[in-house]
Amino acid sequence: MKTKIWLSTFAVVMAAMVIGCKPKGAQSTLAGDAANKVYVPPGQHDEFYNLVSGGFNGQMSVVGLPSGRTLKILPVFSVHPENGWGYSEESKPMLNTANGFVPWDDLHHISVSTTNAEHDGRWAFANGNNTPRIARVDLTTFKTVEIIEIPNSAGNHSSPYITENTEYVVAGTRFSVPTGEDRDVSIDSYKDNFKGTISFLSVDKNSGHMDIAFQIEAPPFNFDLARAGKKKSHGWFFFSTYNTEMAHTLLEVNASQRDKDYIMAVNWKRAEEYIKEGKGKKIKAPYAHNVWDEETHMATSTIKENILSLDPTELKDILYFIPCPKSPHGTDTDPTGEYIIGSGKLAAIIPVFSFTKMLEAIENEDFEGTIGGMPVLNYESVLHGEVEKPGLGPLHTEFDGRGNAYTSMFVSSEVVKWNIETLEVLDRVPTYYSVGHLMIPGGPTGNPHGKYMVAYNKITKDRYLPTGPELAHSAQLYDISGDKMQLLLDFPTIGEPHYAEAFPASLIKDKQVKFYPMEHNNHPRALKGINDARVERDGNNVHVYMTSIRSNFRPDNIEGVRLGDEVYFHVTNLEQDWDVPHGFAIKGANTAEILIMPGETATLKWVPDRVGVFPFYCTDFCSALHQEMQGYIRVSSADSNVPIKYLTGEAE
Repeated sequence: MKTKIWLSTFAVVMAAMVIGCKPKGAQSTLAGDAANKVYVPPGQHDEFYNLVSGGFNGQMSVVGLPSGRTLKILPVFSVHPENGWGYSEESKPMLNTANGFVPWDDLHHISVSTTNAEHDGRWAFANGNNTPRIARVDLTTFKTVEIIEIPNSAGNHSSPYITENTEYVVAGTRFSVPTGEDRDVSIDSYKDNFKGTISFLSVDKNSGHMDIAFQIEAPPFNFDLARAGKKKSHGWFFFSTYNTEMAHTLLEVNASQRDKDYIMAVNWKRAEEYIKEGKGKKIKAPYAHNVWDEETHMATSTIKENILSLDPTELKDILYFIPCPKSPHGTDTDPTGEYIIGSGKLAAIIPVFSFTKMLEAIENEDFEGTIGGMPVLNYESVLHGEVEKPGLGPLHTEFDGRGNAYTSMFVSSEVVKWNIETLEVLDRVPTYYSVGHLMIPGGPTGNPHGKYMVAYNKITKDRYLPTGPELAHSAQLYDISGDKMQLLLDFPTIGEPHYAEAFPASLIKDKQVKFYPMEHNNHPRALKGINDARVERDGNNVHVYMTSIRSNFRPDNIEGVRLGDEVYFHVTNLEQDWDVPHGFAIKGANTAEILIMPGETATLKWVPDRVGVFPFYCTDFCSALHQEMQGYIRVSSADSNVPIKYLTGEAE
């Protein structure tokens, strides 16, 4: 017995010596290797663009990989005082909804457009989770150019997922809600009067313009993350669902009663056929459609009234349900389109389903029941297999294109690598801490770039310098090019990142718009040169037609404004050079500045509330004489007779 104890103790001591007595410099060698892999020398560019959701800040971050450098905060759903997004008269309509101006949202997910299931770098789509909206970003300008509202939806979390050729952007409602004419119903009538909706937004293949093509009514479940089928499964969409108990209170308990929830399989090609046959019904559902025009540098907002709705209880073979371990948070399809992975965040397994087996089960009517007349497929008949004991709290899965999957484990704070065919766990690495989404460049496409993986973590205590009660969230970059995952870099993020998508920088970096040609500026208040600068009164509206160029505004001295006037500064940036924006700000403005790109026109509305002389100036450093780029505007009493007067550089 003593011998066994001694041998056991000896083994522990020897193990400690092996761990603690690495060859001198071994740790620094590992650190040095990681540093070399993420180092981007001065003047060189990152290999990948990474577009990262901002969560509760409503914006999108543009991050370079592998450096982890934030290159831009791209305003989408939230007003942005840095450049006047949502404050300039031109951009205000972009944040309009059927409920009026909504200057904030909760941006969770991003999808980059694809052709033949591969990133094409044309557009990025983002979801507004709170006021249901989908935005489209032009990746030649990195500017939000379209936002469309989604009616009959609440909690637009399950979006914006795209089909293989970006035919559709698809969105599911997180919260089922009453729809139709009578929405004043008892919450206790949830099972009878609430509905889930799945929205298919068409995308024009040339312009990218979106519209709501149709909605599919679904049972009153909560719908979570989804993926389109690709390649062999093109034409299908797969949504994770929870609260199949259809509870409406204390969901933490009441929506976790069953052993299984469902993955909902949507046959959208069949839905298209029904529409061509004239099926479906138009229902009243007002929604805003906001579009940015790059030639006028202005947005327009249109309220539309009706949508086309499909009822799968009447139009058969649109929806099927696959049982899945309870409370799945995500559904993913592998690069081949054959395998459908559910998460089952409250389960100790990861189920992997076969698309081929799913079609066979549908053909053979191999059902284990129905939901409202819609078939529930037999679990065992559709199952490819289960990844056993992968970790605790499986959430999201990405792919490396080499037959491997990577799944985040929220509870055990780790990423697990496993083989899709054999279901064997191959590797696991810790994250710091409580990982949510993962991102592999091209990971959701048919052609992943299996070099890097980023884990987006919810908790960062002790990772960075402390900054009070609230700490930045963490992104951690891993090298996945070999058999084993290697942590390379920690870097903080903006807002609360949920998901990101990355693609090779070479796809778009040479297509970037560098300035707007003045000859194409069709803004109705645009100026073509400094000689057009002027001030005009129209009743109580004063229009200042202003030019900006290194290093002056024209006009730069303005008088004749009275209390009660509304002053509109229409500023045209005459520069025709890359990276020379000009800012405009005025003392006393209770909105924001505006930032005008080269060749662009933007308008700041200012309502003076007191008499005096107010300076204005350029906020964006543009030249050695940047400090001299300024002017004054005089505001007189409401009954003043001071005439409109202004200077444009000429001597008095």
